[in-house]
Amino acid sequence: MERFGPEEWQAVALSLKVAFWATVLSLPVGLATALALARGRFWGRQLLNGVVHLPLILPPVVTGYLLLLTFGLQGPVGGFLDRVFGVTLAFRWTGAALAAAIMAFPLMVRAMRLAIEAVDPKLEEAASTLGASRLTVFRTVTLPLIAPGVLAGAVLAFAKAMGEFGATITFVSNIPGETRTIPSAIYAFLQVPGGESAAFRLVLLSVAVAMAALFMSEWLARRIAARIAAR
Repeated sequence: MERFGPEEWQAVALSLKVAFWATVLSLPVGLATALALARGRFWGRQLLNGVVHLPLILPPVVTGYLLLLTFGLQGPVGGFLDRVFGVTLAFRWTGAALAAAIMAFPLMVRAMRLAIEAVDPKLEEAASTLGASRLTVFRTVTLPLIAPGVLAGAVLAFAKAMGEFGATITFVSNIPGETRTIPSAIYAFLQVPGGESAAFRLVLLSVAVAMAALFMSEWLARRIAARIAAR
């Protein structure tokens, strides 16, 4: 099998960049959302749960179109960001990161939520009775226990972001060097004669990344179970 060419490496590098920022920037929001869904008792909790999981249910193209309506230059948020901060998301790699983050968000939140729900609340209550503040309890008790779940969510989100196609191509198109990630590159290579070998190499890379993410997330899930059982 031939080695990767410049276009393929460019797509790989951009996919890693997009997936990294999509995961890092959505991590704190995902953790806060998982805590709210796992421990919160408030009106609208089920609505929030539905909104979080909506990208899993909607066709990715629909999600991408909604992003274009919202964050495009003519959209309410996109127009505001462009006028006030000079930030453009549509048809930029930053928009690809936003689309990937939104599509990966449900997987991240679900993994974190399961980890939080597996923690016995009595452990946190015991720390609170000793005078620890809620922030201290979270930092010293809850976070160490759910750390494998947080990592599992981040790994799954990263893998999903690496493979996102429908929402990304709808929102930011397929611009070489700017928004052409691995899935977009596979699609582009399949449209030209002789591009099958390059597409196949990228397919193999995508499968390897996905399998590695699944194995790592399973390993981290077992770590959660073992840690909780040892308490």
